[in-house]
Amino acid sequence: MARIIDEWQRCKSVMVQMPTGTGKTRVLAALVNEELNANNETTGRTRSVWIVAHRRELVEQIKETVNQFIIGLNRTTFHNWGKPNNVSQLANAELRFIRHNWVKPNNVSQLDCDKRCSTPINKHKANHNFPLSIINSQLSYASKIHVLSIQWLARHWEDVKDEMPSLIVIDEAHHALADTYAELWRRYPEAKKLGMTATPCRMNGKGFTDLFDKLISGWSIAEFVRRGYLSVFDYVSIRRESEEQRLINELKRRGTDGDYQIKEMNEKLNRQTSIERLYDAMKRYADGKKGIVYAISIEHARNIAEYYSRRGVKAVAIDSRTPRATRKALVDDFKAGKIKVMVNVDVFSEGFDCPDVEFVQMGRPTLSLAKYLQQVGRGLRMSKGKDACMLIDNVGLYRVFGLPTWERDWQAMFEGRMTGKAETERRGRQLAATAWTADEEAIGQDEMEVVMNHERLLTYIEKAKDGDETEAKALTAYKDKRSGRWGLKRGRKITAKAQYAKVFDIKDNMAAVRFGDMRVGVVDGDGNVMMRIDRYSGMRFVKNDFVEVKDNGCKTFYIDIRTNRLYREKPEVMVFGGVEMLKMGRTLYSRTKDVYVNAQGIGRGELAWRGFYLEIPDSNVPEACRKAALTLSTGYETSACVIEGDEERAYWCCGRLADGSIIAADNEGRFYHMAKGMTPERIDGKDGMEALLKRLKTEACARAAEKRLRKEQEEQEQRLKRLERITDAQPFKSGTKWGLKSGDRVVVPPKYRMIMPPIGKLCAFEDSPRQWGVMEVDGKVVEKARYMKVAIEENGTMKLTVIPGKVITRRK
Repeated sequence: MARIIDEWQRCKSVMVQMPTGTGKTRVLAALVNEELNANNETTGRTRSVWIVAHRRELVEQIKETVNQFIIGLNRTTFHNWGKPNNVSQLANAELRFIRHNWVKPNNVSQLDCDKRCSTPINKHKANHNFPLSIINSQLSYASKIHVLSIQWLARHWEDVKDEMPSLIVIDEAHHALADTYAELWRRYPEAKKLGMTATPCRMNGKGFTDLFDKLISGWSIAEFVRRGYLSVFDYVSIRRESEEQRLINELKRRGTDGDYQIKEMNEKLNRQTSIERLYDAMKRYADGKKGIVYAISIEHARNIAEYYSRRGVKAVAIDSRTPRATRKALVDDFKAGKIKVMVNVDVFSEGFDCPDVEFVQMGRPTLSLAKYLQQVGRGLRMSKGKDACMLIDNVGLYRVFGLPTWERDWQAMFEGRMTGKAETERRGRQLAATAWTADEEAIGQDEMEVVMNHERLLTYIEKAKDGDETEAKALTAYKDKRSGRWGLKRGRKITAKAQYAKVFDIKDNMAAVRFGDMRVGVVDGDGNVMMRIDRYSGMRFVKNDFVEVKDNGCKTFYIDIRTNRLYREKPEVMVFGGVEMLKMGRTLYSRTKDVYVNAQGIGRGELAWRGFYLEIPDSNVPEACRKAALTLSTGYETSACVIEGDEERAYWCCGRLADGSIIAADNEGRFYHMAKGMTPERIDGKDGMEALLKRLKTEACARAAEKRLRKEQEEQEQRLKRLERITDAQPFKSGTKWGLKSGDRVVVPPKYRMIMPPIGKLCAFEDSPRQWGVMEVDGKVVEKARYMKVAIEENGTMKLTVIPGKVITRRK
């Protein structure tokens, strides 16, 4: 807490990273109480705290937390009053928050009689052991804490325009999008900001520095486990050769958030056989235990709960459609042990606290590091009688993200230098090689394998801390003497069994090998095949993610590892922002899976980087794209384009809108709206593409105008601040010209014929003989130099002589 308060002395906006279950609520409670209690030491405006959530469903949960922890900390005054049973009554009193209404200090006296307050508090008025002033003081304290959703705020700025929070807390701050929260920052620049999250990362790789100045990271999950503050765990997972993993590997489509598409996941995994495998794993590793299952969709969750229930497990499904009262009753029954299994769809990824969860079962594939850690984190809280948590990974997430105890570079993700997403299967397999793999003796024929057990976990953490674990070891080849085959290992740990006729080369987490059928290819450190090609005689890695191969006639070819495309000579790699293009002779190639080819002899100088995409002139633009360009009528020349971060395909750019976003189409004729930092949004033109495009254009113009206005306002605010700091400006002469200095700093360069000493923040200047004007002390011209004479009064009045006898009076 001291680190946060100390950091606020240097900057206004701080993000705090703490793993799930490590006391985020208590830190928040202490900081809020510190902020509100500061009223006793200061004078002036009353301090208040806003706690902002990204989802409406979390508002009520946070209100309960505030009632329990934050207001509870301020009840210590009551312990000197009345009998013990009265104290306990007051401690249990629920200070009900009025939904989206503002309880202002002058209304506190009314609040104590309001029916919306709980009965126990009102009952204390009849008890003379509790002075009314103390109870009203408690209610006044509650009225200074407001819990609201960002969606409600966005619709009610006018309702809160007179509010001046001194501290704004952003809960689950990894959801804070710059565009959504920037308005909050702009309206309350003087308020301290605190972002709380377990996972400061985004799937699109965009950092948080546009909102937060500083990241303060707590201990890692491994360190909390090592010190006994989080539970040890057992971890079991499907095998990489399992049927379930094969189905997951076939997932190709992505949703708007960049994660696996829910519809495709549902089609492949919401089946009887997959649900049976979920049940078998739960029964085998967590029979009789209390736990949470994470499902893909509402239908999937209900199917799982129904299947478990039919087999005697007390299971229920909870989702966003479950009524609030029903949800609360089910959660209470779960906490009381009446329900053993809660199946949910992201409802309990955040804001759910039940320390005695004994197992977590993952039934939803994801590319999101945040989702993975939020899910497993629900089971790592300590509780009495809980020896360890069982983590059942039915979707192979540990091979994508490593174990929960894996060290993460949160600072790099906070700054946007690293993504919180396993962007491709290739990257997922690379990460997998650095995670702990199953014991060799545990190899069997069933679908599941033990990845880690809690007895060995602490030893693993200690070794990793000392740099003596597999992630510190380089990938090397070894030869099995009995079979004569080659395999891969890290240190003493075998990561790919002996199965290759030859290992040609190793680079990072990749190996160039000859398979048993004498074909060649590239595998990752775990032996997963990344590329399999024909029978070449030699193979080696070269720069820029290429592999060089030789045929039997010693002729050399080059294969792009990213796209598996073969080139007859080594292409030139051209980098534009976050996009790479290949050039061979007069032909350009994109480094996307669906390769774009342009053989029109375009030079590097004709390609234009536009901030988030590369613009490529192309005369073969489809007719549908040209029609869209005519509808948009932006004066934009249609072209091909490659989008930063999109490894799948190139697009046809139909038009650039006023706010910098673009309308683009793929080769299948699907249209998208794209902008920097935004997942491409599919445009549905079923109600008329022309009208839709015109609407998008109008909205973009409005956004651009608003952005320009905001920029002008910000620039003006900054200028006024600079102007306020200039208190001692004096004219100085350099050669024949005059300027202004503030101390030793030149604020107006010497370029005028004469400058008079400032009157307040204004001073007269002569640009040419008998041509006087007025400027502010930072050099901004208020009145152009076209007057015979200028006189400035203390109150800012300017008397401007046009000709003798004609004087204009103006006020700044």
